[in-house]
Amino acid sequence: MIMGNDVNETLVLLQKEMDIIKTNVDVFFLISMACLIFFMQAGFAFLEAGSVRSKNTTNILLKNLLDVCLGAVVYWAFGYAFAFGSESNSFIGYRYFFFESMPADNYSHWFFHFVFAATAATIVSGAMAERTDFMAYLIYSCVITGFVYPVVTHWAWDGSGWLANGPDGIAYQDFAGSGVVHMVGGTAALFGAAILGPRIGRFDANGKPKPIEGHTVPNVALGGFILFFGFFAFNGGSQASISAEGDGVIVATAIVNTILSGSAGALVAMVIRRAGFGTGHWSFLTAVNGGLTGMVAICAGCNAVAAWGAIIIGIISGFTYLVWSWLVLKCKVDDPLDAVAVHLGGGLWGVISVPLLSYESGILTKWDLDSAKLLGWNLAGAGAIFGWSGLISLILFGVMRCIGILRVSEEIEIKGLDIYKHGEPAYPLSAYGHGWSVDVEKSGKHVNGNAFTNGGFDGVLPVQVFHVSNTNEQANHANDANGEKKQPQSSPSADGNTENTQM
Repeated sequence: MIMGNDVNETLVLLQKEMDIIKTNVDVFFLISMACLIFFMQAGFAFLEAGSVRSKNTTNILLKNLLDVCLGAVVYWAFGYAFAFGSESNSFIGYRYFFFESMPADNYSHWFFHFVFAATAATIVSGAMAERTDFMAYLIYSCVITGFVYPVVTHWAWDGSGWLANGPDGIAYQDFAGSGVVHMVGGTAALFGAAILGPRIGRFDANGKPKPIEGHTVPNVALGGFILFFGFFAFNGGSQASISAEGDGVIVATAIVNTILSGSAGALVAMVIRRAGFGTGHWSFLTAVNGGLTGMVAICAGCNAVAAWGAIIIGIISGFTYLVWSWLVLKCKVDDPLDAVAVHLGGGLWGVISVPLLSYESGILTKWDLDSAKLLGWNLAGAGAIFGWSGLISLILFGVMRCIGILRVSEEIEIKGLDIYKHGEPAYPLSAYGHGWSVDVEKSGKHVNGNAFTNGGFDGVLPVQVFHVSNTNEQANHANDANGEKKQPQSSPSADGNTENTQM
C-alpha cells in the first residue's frame, strides 16, 4: 500500500513536470515565431525603400523603425487591453492597460500580437510614401496600432468577441489574419492614399498615369525574400502552441500551404503581365507582389485547406493583385507600393476563400447549409472590418487634411523629405569616391593609377566624373587662352610611388 502511494506521488510529480515543460515549450515556440515575424519589418523596410525615390529613403526607413518602437509602447499602453483584456464585452476589452494586473504568463501572447499590430501599421506607410508629413505619420501609426487593429482583433480572436461567437454556433474563420491584419492595413492604406492625393507628377493633365520608379530593385528583391520567409512564421506560428497532439501537423500544413499559394500567385501574376496585361514583359516586381498577395490570401485558411486548395487560392491571388492594382490606379489613387492591391485585395479574397475551400467545412467539399452560413458570416466579418477601418481612417485622415498637417509642401515633396525633415540623406555624395587624385583626358578613357578603368570610372559617381571632366576642360580652355603651356603633373602610381603623367 505504501509502495502504491509512492508510485502515485511519483506519477503526479512527473505529470506536473511534464505540464511545466509543455507550457515552456509552447511559450518558446510562440516567442520564436514572433521574433521571425518581427524580422518582417526589415523586409518591409527594404521593400519600401527600394520602391521610393532615393531622396525619400531615410524618411521611409525611419517610419519602418518607428512602426516597431512607437507601436510597442502604444500596444503596451492601450492596444493589448482593447484586444485581449480580461474584462471585456463583445466589442472591446478594457483591462490590462499598461499591463495592469496582467499575469506574466501573457507576455509571450502580448509579444506575438504586437508584431502583428506593427505589420498592420507598416502597410499604411508604404501606400502613403513620399508626400506624408512626419507628424501625420506619428498620429495615424498610434491610432492604427493602439485602437483600430486591436478592436478588430477582439472581435475575431478573443473569446468574447462578436465575430468569434456568431449565430448558430458558427465563428468567423481567419486563422492568421487575412482580414484581421491585412484588410485592416489595406483599408487604412486605401483611405489614406485617396485623401492624401497622388504624388506630384503621378498623373498628367488628362489624368493619365505616369510611372514614378523606385530607385533600387535589389532592395525590393531582398525585402520580398525576407517577407516570404517571415510569412512562414506569420502563418505557422498562428497555431500558438506546439505541444498538443496535432499541433505539429497544423503548423506544417500552414507553412506548406503558404509557399504553395505564394508561388502560384507569383507565377500567375508574372505570366499574365507578360501576356499583355500591362507592359508585356517578364516583370520581377509583378512576381514579387503576386507572391505576396498569395501569401496574404492564404493567411485565413492556411490551416484548413488542402494543398490543391492553396494552389487555387494562389492562382486567383495572381489575378486579384493585377485587377486591384489596375482598379486603384483607375480611381487615381497613388499607391507606390501597391499595398492596397496586395493587402486589401489579397486579404478580402483570403477571407472569402476559407468557407469555399476548407476541407472540413467548405462549400466545395460539403455543399450544405452550414458551409453557406460560414461563407455568409465571413462576408459579414469582412464587411465589418472594412467599414470599421474605413470609417476611422476617413475621420482621421480627413481631419488631418483639413487642419493642414497631412501632407508636406510642394517644395519639400519635389526636393525630397530626407534632408529637410531628417537632415540625413540616404546617399550623401560626399561619401562616394576615394582620396586618390585623378587626371582625366577629354575622352575620359585615360588610366591613372587605380582611379579609372578603360572607358569608365571606379569609385566615383557619374555626376562627379562629369564635374571632374568638365572642370579640367574649362581649365584647359583657360590655359590655351592665356597662352600657357601645361606642366606635367604628379600622381600616385599603382605601387604608391609618384610618377609623371603628360596630359
